[in-house]
Order: sequence, then structure tokens, then C-alpha cells
Amino acid sequence: MPRIIHVFRQPERFVAGTVGEPGDRSFYLQAIQEARTVSVLLEKQQVSVLADRISALLQEVARRFGSDDLSDEEPGTDLDPLAVPLEEEFRVGTMGLGWDAESRSIVVELLAVTEEEVDESVVLDDTEEGPDALRVFLSPPQARAFADRAERVVTAGRPPCPLCAEPLDPEGHVCVRLNGYHQRTPAD
Repeated sequence: MPRIIHVFRQPERFVAGTVGEPGDRSFYLQAIQEARTVSVLLEKQQVSVLADRISALLQEVARRFGSDDLSDEEPGTDLDPLAVPLEEEFRVGTMGLGWDAESRSIVVELLAVTEEEVDESVVLDDTEEGPDALRVFLSPPQARAFADRAERVVTAGRPPCPLCAEPLDPEGHVCVRLNGYHQRTPAD
């Protein structure tokens, strides 16, 4: 069966979001253009890495092509929830990122998880064989807004332990830095 590539050349919305409570959240990326919505599931670390890489790519593009060349109206960060109903198209395995000089856009490509190793030539390519994909073209201001929101979504979870930086659960936390012991308070 040939692969399905969902292409969004001028998305009205491309955002990261979550479903669930901190500590038990599922992370999604959602692209919307006209009446079409595609949502893909991925890991928290993938959202964080994508936001970091987009920010780094924007800095590199500004350095090479000049920031004046890329200035557009700066959209505000989209804080609205994910569109519902939320129907997962696929789970993301491989991510690709690039700069399309012709359209002056950041190109984000998300490939579905597969059992075989993904050949790098499939990323950002329209070949018939390979995993399903979501390809989104973002203007530099849209990419900046995506990275800002993605960072907020990632950091909105459980607060980190001040000693080991692992997430703190509401019911408690056994910190590895305390070697399984907790500090006694005067009330103990």
C-alpha cells in the first residue's frame, strides 16, 4: 500500500498540545488548514527537541539570509486547546526539518513509526514507499510561535525535584540523590 503524505503548505494552525493530567499526558502535534485537521502522537522529548531545533534553524537562517529578509507580522502564541475530536493519524518515529528557500519556509516532516529502519532519503521526499508522513510548511513567525508554545507545553507538566530534576509526583518522590532517605523535619 502506498504511503500517505499529509501536506500543509499554508496551515492556519500548527501546534503542540496534550491530553491528560501531568504525569500521564499524551503529546500531540496538530495541523489545520481549511476543513482538514491532522493530529499525530509523539513523545514529550520529541516535542522538546523539535522546538529546540526549530529555534536553532531560525537563528541559522537569520544569520545566513539576514533577519530583515525574514521579517513578517509576528503572530501571538496560540494558547487555544487542541481541536476536537482528536483522532490520531499515527505515532511519530522520525522527524525531519529543513529550510525551503523558494517559499522561505521552515519545513517540518513527521514520519510514522515503522518496524524497519527509515532510510534518510525518505525524509522530505515524495517517494511511493516508506512510512506515512505529515509535512508542514511554516513561515518564520509561525515557526517561532510553534516553538514558543511547544516549550510551554513541555514545561507545564510536573515540577522538577530541586535535587535530581526528576518530576515530582503529587503522592511523593524517592529522590536518588538522597539515597532512599528523606530529611527529617522537627515534626517527625
